[in-house]
Amino acid sequence: MPVMRADRVGVSWDEGKKSWLVRIESGEEVIRRHCKEGKDADEAKLRSAALQTAKDEGYEVDAGAVSVKK
Repeated sequence: MPVMRADRVGVSWDEGKKSWLVRIESGEEVIRRHCKEGKDADEAKLRSAALQTAKDEGYEVDAGAVSVKK
């Protein structure tokens, strides 16, 4: 299976679900996945979780392309 490249990956708190939402963008496609980090997770932990989520979905992404919105 070829590795796809994500244009952007963002992490933000989803108040309705009380969890972090990872948003993976690749062209017109947007994938949303929740991760299990706690609300008080630091930026490094969230960035790592976002990278792992993208990898699990078959995307390759540079760590610098991950934005964290607290």
